[in-house]
Amino acid sequence: MSDTAQHDLIQRAAERLRNSQRPAVLTGAGVSKESGVPTFRDAVEGLWAKYDPMELATPGAFRKNPKLVWDWYEYRRGLVRTAQPNPGHDALAALESRFPGLPVITQNVDDLHEQAGSTNVIHLHGNIAESKCFFDCQGSPTLIDVSQLEWDKENGPPACPHCGRWVRPNVVWYGEMLPGDQLQTAMLASQRADVMLVIGTSGLVSPAASLPGVARHAGATLIEINPDYSAITRIADIKLDGPSGEIMPRLLAALGD
Repeated sequence: MSDTAQHDLIQRAAERLRNSQRPAVLTGAGVSKESGVPTFRDAVEGLWAKYDPMELATPGAFRKNPKLVWDWYEYRRGLVRTAQPNPGHDALAALESRFPGLPVITQNVDDLHEQAGSTNVIHLHGNIAESKCFFDCQGSPTLIDVSQLEWDKENGPPACPHCGRWVRPNVVWYGEMLPGDQLQTAMLASQRADVMLVIGTSGLVSPAASLPGVARHAGATLIEINPDYSAITRIADIKLDGPSGEIMPRLLAALGD
């Protein structure tokens, strides 16, 4: 696409957003990848290259070998801790000055949106920095601050201080339901939206993948930001080719004051 064509599309997207009353945002792995956070499947390298990530992210895998799964998530947590928000995160946070309480629905399990300053982040797949009781013995989720616990890290995850059973990462594994409150909030934001920015997601992971369709069915304009063709592209009203760190600052500048 020529620079002129891209410029015209950004101006068109800015006009739709400028006239919006209730925008919403959906972000996927591509946004975090720009900050150096590997995608789920890319996070099996080095010592972890011999494992299929699908075998490390299920309740059954954790029951079978809790230490293996815990250690993989500790490795991934280390990667996330070194990451910083990129210009795409920053631009979305800045967008809140125009749209207070802008709902940012994310499939990512890091907190880079919050670090950038977004205040209304809806985590569909959990938060990798948090831990909880595997059995949610005190209600769902039973969050546990593992920094306050003492245990032999060579033996795997700590024990829940309430029931004595395993502590696990507070993320959604394959075969598990998404957090009901987060999904409901995301669905309502999608139904109310008059513009939805869909950024860096393949549109293949359900039920998050259904949210752009929900918004479009309710009359919203879909603006996709993605360097690749995705399952969202065919239903997007405007497709902006490029990474969020490049496109979002340009879109924000086009909005003006």
